[in-house]
Amino acid sequence: MPKIRVLIVDDHAVVRTALRALLEAQPDLEVVGEAEDGTVVERLCLEASPDIVLLDLGMPGRSGLAAAADLRRSCPRTKVVVLTMHEEPAYVRLAAAGGAAGYVSKHALATELVDAIRTVHQGGRYTTPELAALFDGGDPAIRERGTDARPEILSDREREVTRLVALGYTNSEIAAELHIGQKTVETHRSHILSKLGLRTRADLVRFAIDFKLIDV
Repeated sequence: MPKIRVLIVDDHAVVRTALRALLEAQPDLEVVGEAEDGTVVERLCLEASPDIVLLDLGMPGRSGLAAAADLRRSCPRTKVVVLTMHEEPAYVRLAAAGGAAGYVSKHALATELVDAIRTVHQGGRYTTPELAALFDGGDPAIRERGTDARPEILSDREREVTRLVALGYTNSEIAAELHIGQKTVETHRSHILSKLGLRTRADLVRFAIDFKLIDV
């Protein structure tokens, strides 16, 4: 029986090495490539024809969410399983909207990740029971905790910072992307939350999803 072909995409080399060792220890899995950011995922997918792309969300350069959207267009037969530190429900909604079929936390057991890959390869969808509803249209309770504010009250720079925060960029990565200081990024984030009447990064992600500040 042919093995399930997996492409690993994560910006940390030690994580890629550990994932390769884990997956190649399984008799039915085969790692066919690695990438450290989202800029080369589409090319590697076209070259290696993986069944599954195991994709981190927050990476420098092109984010995992943007890469997932690329794959949906150019490699429609390849399925995406997100493996991430982001456990907020808003990120699950965003990943699902971008075409991911699986969503696994980096805190999960190794067996859970392997199960996710096999389930998605067989045509299923995989995440925890608590988050499963978000793959099927979203949780209305999440939307109720939003804001009445609209993007128009933000400056162009603030909208760009909001977009990058929602895509999972850290403050230092946003600073590098926009060629500004990290303290300036922190100031922008504080002003954005104050203007929108929001409190957390997850709130900001929901705002970006609801007002389509993120192209998925």
